[in-house]
Amino acid sequence: MKKLFSAVFLLLFITALSGQELPTEINGYKFNVLKKIGATDVKNQFKSGTCWVYSTNSFFESELLRMGKGQHDLSDMFIVRAGYLDRAENYLRRQGATAFGQGAENHDVLNLIRKYGLAPQTVYSGFPAGQDKPVHGEMEAVLKSILDALNKLPEGKLSPQWKKAYAGALDGYMGAPPESFTFAGKQYTPQSYFQSLGLNLDDYIVLTSFTHHPFYKPFVLEVADNWSSGNFYNVPLDELCQTAENAVNKGYTVTWATDVSEKTFSAKEGLALLPAKGWDDMSAGERDSLWKMPAKEKLVSAEERQMAFDELTTTDDHGMHIVGMVADQAGTKYFTVKNSWGTVKKEMGGYLYVSMPYFRFKTMSIMVHKDAVPTGVRQKLGM
Repeated sequence: MKKLFSAVFLLLFITALSGQELPTEINGYKFNVLKKIGATDVKNQFKSGTCWVYSTNSFFESELLRMGKGQHDLSDMFIVRAGYLDRAENYLRRQGATAFGQGAENHDVLNLIRKYGLAPQTVYSGFPAGQDKPVHGEMEAVLKSILDALNKLPEGKLSPQWKKAYAGALDGYMGAPPESFTFAGKQYTPQSYFQSLGLNLDDYIVLTSFTHHPFYKPFVLEVADNWSSGNFYNVPLDELCQTAENAVNKGYTVTWATDVSEKTFSAKEGLALLPAKGWDDMSAGERDSLWKMPAKEKLVSAEERQMAFDELTTTDDHGMHIVGMVADQAGTKYFTVKNSWGTVKKEMGGYLYVSMPYFRFKTMSIMVHKDAVPTGVRQKLGM
């Protein structure tokens, strides 16, 4: 997931989305709120392909709210920097025959937390001096050029100094994180801070649904941003959708990796839809009315979904965070989704409503707490 864009309960349910009330009407759409789960403020990944971190950290911030741990603002760039260190080793071991870029997957955040820990945003921003948002294009180009030069083995082999030189370039852009820090009056290292939060990373599972692998087994999803070759548990499409809805109904949020290349995904309109009639077959008037009033949507089959993946019309574009559910006046359900593109549609404040048909068709994967997985699915997975 690397889409670039410039621009729960404390013992009781937390029903406010960071104190922000989302609109119950968008043009001719009228929404009934079915579920709201606690979430922290919307951030802006700006000119960086770091949605995988923003969505996962947002997920863990909601988990901490749900667990009664209070509100936390986790450093996104602390994980991004750690990812560049591990990605560099992987790239050199494979002699450049793998992806090196800004994107990654939600499970990469879990792996990096285990190895490097966590830091609060106030302790490590990872932004260059004078900036308050990430800009990573030049940094990525410089880091990759270093690795490509090293892959040519100019001295016949890699020297032990390459890691120090590479990390120096990385820290020139992001700054070096502290080995220890004081936060809320206590002294921590990144590992002890992570331990203090009480998150058990073994409680989380990543699910997907594709027919080219057997169900109820893990497999390595074949997308470029899965650079670490992480496993995804494969379940039938209906059970993937059931799991996401069950999680929200039980007060758990969900990370959502998806394709956002469809013309019917619009952060500007605050909606993601899957109309029964294809975009290219619509008149200009029909396209305009799509955003003004609910219309019949298409419920795709597993075969149609697989075909779109095989044809590369469904790709691993972006990661977001599902924090609730609404229904329109026609009865169609939508997930309430927290994005990381800042405020695009003012009244939505960085959120959008994603219809269940769109979710069913374009989801690449989800990550949920294991307790949010329906019992029947858990049993089939051997959990």
